[in-house]
Amino acid sequence: MFKKKVLFCDIIPHESTREMDKYLNQILLGDCIELMRGLPDASVDAVFADPPYNLQLGAKTLYRPEDQTAARAVRDEWDSFASPAEYDDFTRAWLRECKRILKPNGAMWTIGSYHNIFRVGSALQDMGFWILNDVVWVKTNPMPNFRGTRFTNAHETLIWATPTKTGKYTFNYETMKKLNGGKQMRSDWDLNICLGEERVKGSDGKSLHNTQKPLDLLHRVILASTKPGDIILDPFMGSGTTAVAARELGRQFIGFEQDETYVAAARNRVANATPIDLTDIEVTKPKRDEIRVAFKELIEAGLLYVGQTLVSPRGERVMITQDAQLTHQLYGKASIHVMAAKLQRSVSFNGWDYWSAQKQDGSLVAIDELRKYVRQVKEGIKQAA
Repeated sequence: MFKKKVLFCDIIPHESTREMDKYLNQILLGDCIELMRGLPDASVDAVFADPPYNLQLGAKTLYRPEDQTAARAVRDEWDSFASPAEYDDFTRAWLRECKRILKPNGAMWTIGSYHNIFRVGSALQDMGFWILNDVVWVKTNPMPNFRGTRFTNAHETLIWATPTKTGKYTFNYETMKKLNGGKQMRSDWDLNICLGEERVKGSDGKSLHNTQKPLDLLHRVILASTKPGDIILDPFMGSGTTAVAARELGRQFIGFEQDETYVAAARNRVANATPIDLTDIEVTKPKRDEIRVAFKELIEAGLLYVGQTLVSPRGERVMITQDAQLTHQLYGKASIHVMAAKLQRSVSFNGWDYWSAQKQDGSLVAIDELRKYVRQVKEGIKQAA
């Protein structure tokens, strides 16, 4: 997904106590609930949890219809629970610790299939978490339903929540928009499952972990809801995807995993991970934090003038009026935004992205470029004051 270049995003130091030092940027072997109890209250910025799905597949082997080879399925001991009640107790236990160690403005992410995600979501709400979004990971290359008895299971669900309803959580809207080609990112993410070179192999040459998540998925989660230097906890680290993504994106991580083989593989992956150049990816300053510039300020600065023609991408022409409005022969007088919306037959539209000013030589310049110039001048004055 991202091009690896020079080390532009090395880990930014984060305030920590001696209690945290033994956890930071480590993948530790052991039971996640017991290990989380050693973390201080409100000590991590985000949690990404990929808990056991409790698939309950049983012992029956599924075979591919084309060649009758056995299909790989999750039958590991860590995914086995005696009953739904036992699974619910386990879920509440690890979620309780996650809520304790999350900062008030932190991000809580969990992922699951139809086997467990509704139970986990219910537990989240019962414990006071505030759900922000459910995100559907649409698998563009899902495993087929070999027996042809159901729809192909082609998605998993992520839940994004914050510890309390009033939490001032991080959402890097502009970064997500940039990753989505300039369009607002939706809650359905089309991403491949983990295959090929990215898939971690065991000593037998086969996939080491049955439910390894793709790096693209974790990149998106981390870039959406954390800041550089933030601490991300993964209580079910598995093969280490969360730690690798955190390392690549300039975040810190804490990982817990109870399987020695997975821990060794995860540590090896992290040791070989290199930071990504985020210069053209991550928008560190949201537009809402930028200095505001009114359309009339472009006129006051001499960049536009009354009576000048503005042109739309479709060739529609309007004229600037004395009161910094636009006038059109059919739609009368309106602001740059309302006029753009009228011409688009839309409820609303961002006029800064719609209009260009026609200069005396006939060439065009986007009014948003003129706005950027005025903003730079105002920022310079502010810094000098």
